[in-house]
Amino acid sequence: MYNGEKLNPEQFVRDAVKEISEQVGSDTVVLGLSGGVDSTVTAVLVDKAIGKRLVCIFVDHGLLRKNEFEDVLEHYKSLGLNVKGVRAADRFFAALKGVTDPELKRKAIGKTFIDVRADEARKISGARCRAQGAFWPEIAESHSDKGVIKSHHNVGGLPDDLDFGLVEPLKYLYKYEVRQVGACLGLSSHFLGRHPFPGPGLGVRCLEECTPERIHILQEADAIFIDALRREGLYDKIWQAGAILLPVLSTGIKDGRRCFDNVVALRAVNSVDAVTAEVIDLPFEFLQKVCKDIVAQVEGVGRVVYDISPKPPATIEWE
Repeated sequence: MYNGEKLNPEQFVRDAVKEISEQVGSDTVVLGLSGGVDSTVTAVLVDKAIGKRLVCIFVDHGLLRKNEFEDVLEHYKSLGLNVKGVRAADRFFAALKGVTDPELKRKAIGKTFIDVRADEARKISGARCRAQGAFWPEIAESHSDKGVIKSHHNVGGLPDDLDFGLVEPLKYLYKYEVRQVGACLGLSSHFLGRHPFPGPGLGVRCLEECTPERIHILQEADAIFIDALRREGLYDKIWQAGAILLPVLSTGIKDGRRCFDNVVALRAVNSVDAVTAEVIDLPFEFLQKVCKDIVAQVEGVGRVVYDISPKPPATIEWE
């Protein structure tokens, strides 16, 4: 996608570092990190261009995977990035209270991200630019000539009183090209092989209203699924996987008594560019074992299903 030609990662890095340096000048850049590959590659690129004048903000919005905030923050510090961790789950859950429409949910999460990061940016002396890790499919889905397919929290702006320049070094790349650039920058294959994770986090995998209680259920079920994929050597064979908490209750039997519990869907797909995706044919015995573990270990879940819908017509995320 880059310049309409096959990507040369080394040349891209040289060009990007030069362009970032020229664009930013002597200013300080603020970058909201998500924990994903795109924002991390962006951070390393900008850091390579301007060093400690890059200030990264990693927000715990309460919608991350289990233990994700602590683990990822430690990884960022090991990369030598100038990063500040901000816990803001209460603000996000307040913004999501009563919200069930998928697009309104994304907008509420996106606006709260902007507000939290703006509050932090105002504390940073000399900040005049912001960087973001949006890549091509996100740009296309957010600005399609056929209308918005879905909003992406990192394709937007800051409040009008923060007139920051925008640094988007990856905006013409596909995901696989972003990974090539990351490898060229020396990021580990373990990190670059991480599955894509939506900016709104589990907020778009928890259908209907997101409450702390429902997100906790989803975090636990998701952790069992992802841990099992890693343990069985399946994780690296998959583009993206995760659990989804459905807005339905299902009758079941636990300890000889009738229960009325939540339903969790599991999803695992392969893709190259996130524009299309095919379902993974996971071993049936594996799915059975994961189902039993989730139902037995996660309070409030009574049924597990597996999503076999390709993209299109279904998107990779459910919302």
